[in-house]
Amino acid sequence: MSQGWRAPVLVGALLLAAGCSDDPPQQSAPNPFGDSPPPVSDVKVDTPRLRELKAKAGMPDCPESTAGAAAVGGGLPDVTLPCLGGGRDVTLSGLTGRPTVVNLWASWCDPCREELPLLQEFATSAEGTVDVVGVDFTDTRPEAALELARRAGVTYPSMADVDGELKRPLRVRGLPWTVLVDADGRIVHTLSGQIHSIEELDQAVEEHLGVRVDG
Repeated sequence: MSQGWRAPVLVGALLLAAGCSDDPPQQSAPNPFGDSPPPVSDVKVDTPRLRELKAKAGMPDCPESTAGAAAVGGGLPDVTLPCLGGGRDVTLSGLTGRPTVVNLWASWCDPCREELPLLQEFATSAEGTVDVVGVDFTDTRPEAALELARRAGVTYPSMADVDGELKRPLRVRGLPWTVLVDADGRIVHTLSGQIHSIEELDQAVEEHLGVRVDG
């Protein structure tokens, strides 16, 4: 058998094997952190199916906010976001009255999968003292986001920022991204990257918000 005949057969077999693979195609995560803003999306975050998934996850409605509240200096921006899975819209500058932990996450963010249960643990221990709210950031798969929340046991509310409106005002450079906000709506500290322990979050809240949470 000649070498000239065997080579194309081998190449053809390799191509055939590649075409018959049962593995799903790899999806690359979006990159909303470049210089250009993400394109405006028509993704809907409030549909009957999403409401069903939200109820299944045990996620409550988003918190009430003061519509038209003026943004304070160094505070949360005057941006209104829809509630993930349906419910009232939230004006971030109107989230005042209680210290708040705002966590940006997404279904495509691998570190978020490990971090979300810690946020939930903190939310449970800090209930009535410090609020915790999420923002599903630049996520075009709200169903996947709600499923992730369900698997992580997350029962605090989340808004949806599909178009990355918070990228510039919160100076988001990657996910996860967490900001600590005082009762007046001022951002007092930012935790960039993954929170690795409940103690780390407890310490940050006590140091920057002046609130001690006993787990």
